[in-house]
Amino acid sequence: MQASVSLGQQVMVVVSMVLSVFVTGFGDETFGDDWPNWRGPDHNGISNETGWTTNWPGGTPKILWRASVGQGFSSFTVVGDRVYTMGHADGNDTVYCLKAGTGEVVWKRSYRCPPVQYPGPRATPTVDGAYLYTFSQAGDLNCFKADTGTVIWSRKVPASPPQWGFASSPFIYGNLVIVNAGTSGMAFNKGTGRPVWSGGNGKAGYASVVPYKRGSRTMLLVFSSRALFGVSPANGRRLWSFDWVTNYDVNAADPLVVGGGVFISSGYGVGCAMLSLARGAPRVVWRNHDMKNHYNSTVRWKDALYGFDDAVLRCLDLKTGRSQWAQPGLGKGALMIADGKLIILSERGELVIAEASPDSYKVLARGQAVRGHCWTTPILANGRIYCRTDRGDVACVDVGGKESSSEGTDRPRSETPESAGSVGRRPTP
Repeated sequence: MQASVSLGQQVMVVVSMVLSVFVTGFGDETFGDDWPNWRGPDHNGISNETGWTTNWPGGTPKILWRASVGQGFSSFTVVGDRVYTMGHADGNDTVYCLKAGTGEVVWKRSYRCPPVQYPGPRATPTVDGAYLYTFSQAGDLNCFKADTGTVIWSRKVPASPPQWGFASSPFIYGNLVIVNAGTSGMAFNKGTGRPVWSGGNGKAGYASVVPYKRGSRTMLLVFSSRALFGVSPANGRRLWSFDWVTNYDVNAADPLVVGGGVFISSGYGVGCAMLSLARGAPRVVWRNHDMKNHYNSTVRWKDALYGFDDAVLRCLDLKTGRSQWAQPGLGKGALMIADGKLIILSERGELVIAEASPDSYKVLARGQAVRGHCWTTPILANGRIYCRTDRGDVACVDVGGKESSSEGTDRPRSETPESAGSVGRRPTP
């Protein structure tokens, strides 16, 4: 994926890689990698981590620890030995910082957030240097100190939530924090929360903001309720639009940047399309109904696309869009890719590792990680895979091999959200 990042983000990634060496150990064949934001450092669902194991004795994932964080669909952010996620209970959203090795709570902060539809956050926290940014389904945009949870600022975005609540994870660009709110996004000063620009007061989609390169300039892809927009990050000006209409106005899966183009997909029978951005305005390269991402995003590996076509895991040829293979039985699951392998969490909590190959669906390891309704994308960071249910039951799976941490044990934790300081005033069904 071609994505331009700020100098601060580049420094953060380098620091994260250095920290990963200490996490996985010198001389270990495993190369760890942090996961500082939704869809990973390159916003494409791919981790650079290598050497993690698919050898599960007895066919059972090794659970380091379990935790309970409350209802919701927030995925995980991992930087060094800290894990961040969000949940909901008793009318409050809670932001959690956990120890990666044990699941112990380092800090948590709660604020009032009545459900818009299903309870709980849809968005995933974003780490930018020393700060953590979160966005609630009701439009609460917050900035915390990442190490202590101290509230830096909080504000309500000036836009009404879409039917199932805001689901955009915060995107950092230079001095801005940008979310998919209103017609084509909103930007705020990341240090103060002061509004910088707004793309209008229309209805937002549920996808997060994705960067792409146009010449030497960084642009943004913002998926609204009924169109995909190209947006200037500096001032929010719309550069182009591409109509994409679904039943219930649900555009939930992130656009996926592919070279000089972008892949988009939606459920409710709409399907997918590969668009060329070579001449600025989008041009359809191919379009079909073989990939209908209801809410979780497709991931590209080499010359193929992998994603959930409603309740069927499917592989498409990147150049033609033709279906290469289809695998039912996993429900409406979610996936990411690392080291040429698919990391899949089924709708009922089975963790599956399979080859990322267009030739066939070949399982390398599988086992039950959590039990319940799972719509949240699993993530791999520093030798550990993190999974959760919509109830907020979290499992941390050790895949780091012989040098992995032995701090954790397979024991439940009964931590539940409760107010620990007010900050004041993701998937869809």
